[in-house]
Amino acid sequence: MIRRLEQAYPYLLLATAVIPLIFIDGLLYPYVAPKTFLLRGIVIVALSLFSYLVLSGKEFFFGRLRSKITWVPGALLVVAYVSTAMGADFYHGFWSTYDRGDGLVSLTAVIALYYLILVYADRFFYERFINVVSWTGTIVAIYAVLQWIVVTTGAHIPLVAVSHGRVGSTLGNAAFLSGYMGITFLVTLATAWHSEGSWRKFWYVGSVLQICAIFIAATRGTLLALVLAGIVALLYAAVSSHGRIRTYARTAIVGVIIVATLFVVFRSDIAKIPIEFLHRVATISVSDTTVSSRLFVWKNMLPQAMSHPILGTGAETIETIFNRVYDPGKILEQWFDRTHNSFLDYFVQYGILGLLLYCALIFGILYNGIRRYRDDGEKDGLLFALLAFVYAVSDFFVFDTAVAFSLLLAIAALVPYGINRKNDKLRTLPFRSPKAVPIVVSIIILLLLIPVSITPLRANLLLADGYVYHIVDVRRSIASMNQGLSLGTYADLEYGYQAYDMYTERQQNMLSGEARVLAYQYARDILQKNFTKYPFDARTATYFGHVLDSAPPEVTRDETLERAVLSRAILFSPKRSQAWYMLANISLRKGDALSAGAEKVRFYREAISTIEEYSKMIPETAEPRYILATLYLTIGDRESAKHWADEALVLYPYDGSLATAKRASRYYVTIGDWTHAEQFLADIVSISPDDYGALYDFAKAAFLAGHKEKGVAAAAVVKQYAPTLFASDAQFVRAYDAWVAEHK
Repeated sequence: MIRRLEQAYPYLLLATAVIPLIFIDGLLYPYVAPKTFLLRGIVIVALSLFSYLVLSGKEFFFGRLRSKITWVPGALLVVAYVSTAMGADFYHGFWSTYDRGDGLVSLTAVIALYYLILVYADRFFYERFINVVSWTGTIVAIYAVLQWIVVTTGAHIPLVAVSHGRVGSTLGNAAFLSGYMGITFLVTLATAWHSEGSWRKFWYVGSVLQICAIFIAATRGTLLALVLAGIVALLYAAVSSHGRIRTYARTAIVGVIIVATLFVVFRSDIAKIPIEFLHRVATISVSDTTVSSRLFVWKNMLPQAMSHPILGTGAETIETIFNRVYDPGKILEQWFDRTHNSFLDYFVQYGILGLLLYCALIFGILYNGIRRYRDDGEKDGLLFALLAFVYAVSDFFVFDTAVAFSLLLAIAALVPYGINRKNDKLRTLPFRSPKAVPIVVSIIILLLLIPVSITPLRANLLLADGYVYHIVDVRRSIASMNQGLSLGTYADLEYGYQAYDMYTERQQNMLSGEARVLAYQYARDILQKNFTKYPFDARTATYFGHVLDSAPPEVTRDETLERAVLSRAILFSPKRSQAWYMLANISLRKGDALSAGAEKVRFYREAISTIEEYSKMIPETAEPRYILATLYLTIGDRESAKHWADEALVLYPYDGSLATAKRASRYYVTIGDWTHAEQFLADIVSISPDDYGALYDFAKAAFLAGHKEKGVAAAAVVKQYAPTLFASDAQFVRAYDAWVAEHK
């Protein structure tokens, strides 16, 4: 039996390299959650088997643990646990969420995998592992190419999922794909160098496909990392090599300089080329939405992190810190739970100790790669040194995922020991254990599968079932989600997020009567529980407040509860607009329930006071100023309305969001300023071209502003694609028909 278990053990370790191929429909977050569950599960099974073999007297390379560089991952794990134990919420920091699949539990699994490989690997296992990684990377790249074909041609290819946005292949996200490909590309080159004949050509083709996948994904951080790595390799060859290689390297460097110069000179023209990666690289600037968002997060998160410089604030606390500094006038994204810089992520969560250990881990691969080449004569060591460089540069612009980080740590274990060293000796434990001990220990470890992988998987499936039926069968949806919650997993936070999304985005408008009340009550109840359990979570407080604000008319409102919830949301994220607007809505609802008079005006002024207080906090944002303009207009104060609208108009070029454009267009339509109404409606249509209601409003505004050709052209589109909507305004239809008849 032990012999068979020994034979099975390496296959478990190799299986972790195949995880990037796994994604499963029928789960929420189908590209992340299945990989996380599987990675954790495989490591638990491997650890169980390892324990059985070790306690049964199996020999491993335990002597490698004397090398201090092998202590780095373990030290990082210890620091992470201590930081999180001293942080705001150990439970959330340990489990993370389905959406991310990180947290201490995944970090523990990944570092356990490092040590399992470290004490087992020999040259044979090394070659098998990089071969599996190369196969996996090539298949992922082929899938990315097929996905790109589907996107660009509209063709249907069986088993190839349609990508929404940039191509993400089997990883579901372009940045994740590029980061993973940046590793596998260099590993595949190493496999090619270890191969001969047709296989070498095959792996070179595989590496080219992976480069193609990186270009298709168009992630600028990885592209920059590979370019810099290529330049480093060329400089090394130009200095250290001889003969033709040195000549080729120097010629290539000159070519790179010429290409870079031409790119800078013709950057604006290159940006117009309809190729995603060229466009994204050519348009990069501090005013670019993505870049400005990253810069805002980095600039504001670093001072926050400096308040806990030694040990940080613990795992999964980045969102809490981000919410304190969030400013809608400076960043479009609503919620950030990563800084999009792995080094800053580690500093925020685990302090300077965690950051230094993370850097040491990457540097260790660089050092061992160079040592592998210099001392052992293994040319692939240069590739692994470049791999560490690429990972470090690309991680400056993205964040780690469990899949990529597990592969990096596997390579960290393999690079120095994936060769046959004379001083490597197999050893057993210095003591003998009773026969029953290996079985008991391995079973205990194996039981961890239930809370770590199996139960969360069940909860995810039930949450997905609830999502599928949340419109067509509310009772089944609620029953499935209640069953999932009863499992007692860490998914409760995401259950609340999903219940909020289902109710506010769809159920509130698509359901009526008892079904809508049931949906509201369920969303309210689960968010209220999470509001109590996670008092630090601004998102839960904001979502809870929004649900309370969106209560159906059949439900009695609890104003005291609503104000308490919104106050907490404002406390933890003071510049976020939703809570302020909902606080104003409490007064507006009271005013709307009254007929015209002093009491109605009093409630409106109460709401105005709330929005004015908020507008002072965000002096560079137009949206609340347009809200104030509309509110003042409602109570007949046109002078104050114009004051706030004029302020907003100046700010709009720097705050041109869809929400702001809608607020502005509503105001200008109300006062009959058709020129400005046309301007803002045009912006709405450019952002949402399928919004035929906005397009129809634009047609009318353009017509009234004197731009009748524009209005008629827009109205013709509405007439073709939404004829019922077009016929809803008989007066405009007559004007449209008359203009068309006149200009035939």
